[in-house]
Amino acid sequence: MKRRALLQLAGTTCGILGLNAFDRYGRVLAQSTPRKIALLVGINAYPENGKFSPLNGCVTDTLLQQELLVNRFGFNPKDILIVTDAQATRQGILTAFDEHLIKQAKPGDIVVFHYSGHGSQVADPDKDEPDGLNSTFVPVDGTLPPAFPETGGAVKDIMGHTLYLLMSALKTENVTVVLDSCHSGGGKRGNLVVRSRGGGTQLDTPEDLNYQQQLLTRLNLTPAQFKAGRRAGIAKGAVLTGTNRNQLASDAPFDGFTAGAFTYLLTQYLWQQTGDESLSSTLANISRSTLKMTGDQEPEFEVKPGSGREKAPVYLMKPDSAPAEAVITKVDGQSVEVWLGGVDAQSLEAFAAGSTFSDSGDGKQISIQLDSRDGLIGKGKIIPGTSGKALVGGLLQEQVRGLPTDIKLRVALDASLGKDTEQAKTLLAGVRRLEVVPLGKGPVDCILGRLDGRATAKAKHSAAGSVSPTIALFTQGLTLIPDSYGAGNETIEAAVTRLQAKFKALLAARIVRMTLNTGSSKLNVAASMAPIGANSKLLAQVIPTRSAGKKSSAPAGDRRVKVGTEVRFAITNNETRDLYISVLVIDASGEIAVIFPNQWTAAADAARLAPGKTLSLPDPDKGTFNLVVQEPKGLTEVLVIASAVPIRTALKALQAVAKRGGVQNGPLAPDNPTEVIDSLLSDVTTRGGLGAKQARKVDTSQLATMSISFEVI
Repeated sequence: MKRRALLQLAGTTCGILGLNAFDRYGRVLAQSTPRKIALLVGINAYPENGKFSPLNGCVTDTLLQQELLVNRFGFNPKDILIVTDAQATRQGILTAFDEHLIKQAKPGDIVVFHYSGHGSQVADPDKDEPDGLNSTFVPVDGTLPPAFPETGGAVKDIMGHTLYLLMSALKTENVTVVLDSCHSGGGKRGNLVVRSRGGGTQLDTPEDLNYQQQLLTRLNLTPAQFKAGRRAGIAKGAVLTGTNRNQLASDAPFDGFTAGAFTYLLTQYLWQQTGDESLSSTLANISRSTLKMTGDQEPEFEVKPGSGREKAPVYLMKPDSAPAEAVITKVDGQSVEVWLGGVDAQSLEAFAAGSTFSDSGDGKQISIQLDSRDGLIGKGKIIPGTSGKALVGGLLQEQVRGLPTDIKLRVALDASLGKDTEQAKTLLAGVRRLEVVPLGKGPVDCILGRLDGRATAKAKHSAAGSVSPTIALFTQGLTLIPDSYGAGNETIEAAVTRLQAKFKALLAARIVRMTLNTGSSKLNVAASMAPIGANSKLLAQVIPTRSAGKKSSAPAGDRRVKVGTEVRFAITNNETRDLYISVLVIDASGEIAVIFPNQWTAAADAARLAPGKTLSLPDPDKGTFNLVVQEPKGLTEVLVIASAVPIRTALKALQAVAKRGGVQNGPLAPDNPTEVIDSLLSDVTTRGGLGAKQARKVDTSQLATMSISFEVI
C-alpha cells in the first residue's frame, strides 16, 4: 500500500443529529475503559443546483458504521454522534469534531471519525503536491461559485490540512479516520454515482485557512512545524480511504439500498472478521473486493510514521463480540427485526423468506426464520421449540440461506447505444435467464454499450489500438469486460448473438458467487495458492472463519501475478468425514474453467477428499498438467467449493462435456457453464420451500464456498 502524502477526504449523508436514534436499544451497554467515541458524518442532500449531484448512500454509511461499532466493537450508543444532511454544514462538522471528539477524548481513548460525501480539491498555498491541490471534503453548504468553472472563487470546503490539525488536537493516539469520498470530478459512471464535486486551482478556501491559523495557535505550532509534520505523514493513528488520490469513490446500489461501495464492504467484512487480522491485511482484502465491485476503485490506508499501526486491527482494537451476520434490533413477542449488515453483498438476494439464523453461542438457544427482507432490514419470527430469549442487541449467525431458482443476469443499457436502445431491449428480452434493468436503480451484472468515446469514454480496455465504434459489455463502473467487444460498426443484432456465450458465463459466475460463505461456513477446510518456484511464498490462504479451532492467516502481500507464472493450489480437509471438492476459475472476462475434479474418465468419487488429506492442484507426483496464469489481464477469482455430500450430478455433466471434447484429464472450460453450475448446486444444496418460492437451501454446516482473488498483470 502506498503511503498517502495527502488525505483523501470523502463524504456521504445521514439525517440524525443527537441521541434519539439510540432509544431502540433495550439494554445499557457497560462503559468500558478506555472510552470509545465516534463521530459519523454523512451527506446525501447536497443542493440540486446543476453544479454537482445529491448522493444516495451516505446516510446509510453512517448507519452501517453505527451498527458495527455498537454491536461488534462495544461502543456505547450515547458516545456515537451522527451528523447528516442539513446539520452537516462546515460549522456543524467542525463544531461536532471539537465538542464531541477533541473536548471529550482522553489519553488512551478510542476515537473513530467517519466521513461519507462529496470530495473535491482546492488550491494549496504550500503546494505540497506537484499539481498544487489539496484534497477536501465538501460540507452540505460547500456550493461552487455561480460562474464556475469559467471563473473560480471561495468555497467552504474542509481541507486535508485542517483534518491533520484536528487529529493533532486529540489527546489520544488511538484514532481511526475513515473517508469514503474522492477528488474533484463528479457525475455518474455507469451504474454508479461518483462522490466528487468539481474543483481545481481556481478555487480557494479563505475561511478554512483562517481556521487553520486558529488551530495552530491552540496547538502552539508554527507554520513551519505544521508543514513539516503533514509532509511526513498523518498526525495520529490510521486513516482509511475509499480510493487512492487519482480515483473516484462510488455511491453503489445494492439489493434494496444504496451505500458507499467501500463503506459497505469494510463494515460487512468486519462483521465476520475474527479480530486477529491486521489493518494491512484487512485493507488488502477489502481493496480487492472494492476493485471487483466498481472496476476502478482501490482503497488505501496510512498510519502515523513509525507507529506500527499497520500491524494492529482496524479501529486499533479487537471486536468485543463474536463474528455475526445479523443483530436483533426489535423484539415484539415472537416477532423480531434484524439488521443484516454482516451479509455479503453478492449473496444478499439469497436471504429472503425462509432463511434462518441462530445466536452465536454453541448452544444455538435462539433460532429465527425470516419472513421478509427490505434492504438490510429483515423481519421474522422465533422458530417454535427453541429455548432462550431473544434480546435487542443479540448477535445472529447464518444457518441456512436460499438461492432463488430463477436467478437471471441483470443487464443495463448504456446511453451510447443511442437509436439502437429499443432494438437492444427487444433482442435481450428473448435471451433466456436475462433481464434488462435500468441504470442507477439497483445492482447490475453488466452494461451493454458502445465503446465509441461518448458515454463510455472512461472505459479501460486491453485491446491494442482503437476499438471504435464497437458494441461491448462493461462492469457497472464502466470498465470494459475483456473479450466482449466485436468488430467495428457491428449491428446490435449481431452483437447480441455474439454475446450469448458471454451472457451464460456471467450468469454462471453470478449464481455460484451467491453461495460464497467463507465468513459463515462451519466446515473445517483450508485452501491456499502459491506460485511455483524456489523462492515462492504463499500468495493467499483462506479458511472459513467459524471452522473449529481455525484462524485465518491470509497474507497481506501483493496479489499481482504475471502472465506465464505457474501456480499451485492446496486444499486440506480438516474434517473427520469425507469432503467433496470442486475448484472453479473465473477470469477477468467472466469465463469459467473447472480445474478440479479433472479426471474425466474416473469413478463417481473423483471429487472426494478423505479426512486429514491435502489435495494439490496440480499434483506434483502425477505431472499430468500445469496451471499457468494466462490472459486476459485483470482480476481473476478462484472459487473452492467444499461439500459434505457427493457431487455426482455435476461430475456426470462435466464428464459428458469432456467426452464431447475428447478430454481425458486436466482443466475444462464448459461450453454451457450455467448448466454445469446448476448441476453442481443441485448436488451441494437441498430443495425446499422458502416463503412462496422454491429455493436451493445452503446449509453452513454442509457447504463452504471460498474465494481467492488475484490480479493478472
